[in-house]
Amino acid sequence: MNTLSDFRKFTRDLPYYPKAMPVLFVGHGSPMNGIEHNMFSDKWATLAQTIPVPAAVLVISAHWFTQGTKITAMEQPPTIHDFGGFPKALFDVQYPAPGNPQLAADTAAGIASAKVELSHDWGLDHGTWTVVRHMYPQANIPVLQLSIDYTKDAARHYELARELYHLRSKGVLIIGSGNMVHNLRMLSWEMINGGGYDWAIEINEVFKQHISTHNHADLIHYSRLGTPGKLAIPTPEHYLPLLYTLGLQSARDEISFFNDEAVGGSLTMTSVQIGEPV
Repeated sequence: MNTLSDFRKFTRDLPYYPKAMPVLFVGHGSPMNGIEHNMFSDKWATLAQTIPVPAAVLVISAHWFTQGTKITAMEQPPTIHDFGGFPKALFDVQYPAPGNPQLAADTAAGIASAKVELSHDWGLDHGTWTVVRHMYPQANIPVLQLSIDYTKDAARHYELARELYHLRSKGVLIIGSGNMVHNLRMLSWEMINGGGYDWAIEINEVFKQHISTHNHADLIHYSRLGTPGKLAIPTPEHYLPLLYTLGLQSARDEISFFNDEAVGGSLTMTSVQIGEPV
């Protein structure tokens, strides 16, 4: 299926949800959160109990940064251990959630602003499985990833996200996975268990204020945010998933924050739920 009429027919066959599914931006932080039970991972698990069970999960992860836009389209996406220097227990984790090639193909066909490639070469990277395995530990819900095209500017990513909006009413939980403040070069081991530099806390509050007031323009044009913004976003891959989340917001949606903590001085785990309050 690769026509708009085919896409509409396919989405009609998905379950109907009387309310649009919420949308999440999740600060995923260290890969160790994937196997640890801590305040962040426990919140992910609790959150899954407060929202409708999704028909599928679509994740925009900071760790799939590609030339062009791609979507995973295999029956059984592999678990990718895209990191180094961590304990063997983390590398041993497998998250065997199924994919959904039909949903992948039709999501790709429904995006008019970009040619979306069906990928059989990726899988679920740690921006996805470290979070989703706490939410849905039985691995019985299809999980897909949509890549971030590094050749496009922030505004294009925001607009592409708006083309995914209809999936919310079909039971697809869309998650942007990154970190609002993410500067590993300035990481403080003295604050690794909690705490942030003044600039990190300041800009995190600015982000939250703009999100709460629906001021997406200043978040899209984040170069306007001065020195704290530059320190928070030295490279865009962990920030852009937030813009996908905001592009899926409607005027009726409520906003709430969770895991609103700074760690390591230069990272924030601050996360956003759009839709029903946490």
